[in-house]
Amino acid sequence: MFSATNLLVGAITGLFGVAYFVYGRKQGKMIFLATGIALMVYPYLFGNLAALIIIGAILLPLPFVFKD
Repeated sequence: MFSATNLLVGAITGLFGVAYFVYGRKQGKMIFLATGIALMVYPYLFGNLAALIIIGAILLPLPFVFKD
C-alpha cells in the first residue's frame, strides 16, 4: 500500500505542515495553523500517490490565497 514515494511525499508535506503550524501559532494566524494541521494529517488518510500530490498541491498555497 505505501511505497517509498508515498512516504517521501508524506514526509515533505509533513515538514511544510510543521512549519505552517509553528508560524501560525507564533503569529496567531489561524489559516496557517489549520493548514499546518491538515498537511500533517492527510498523508495518513490517503495511500494513493496521485491523491497525495493533488491534495498537497491544493493545501500548500491555501494560506496565501485566503489571508486572515
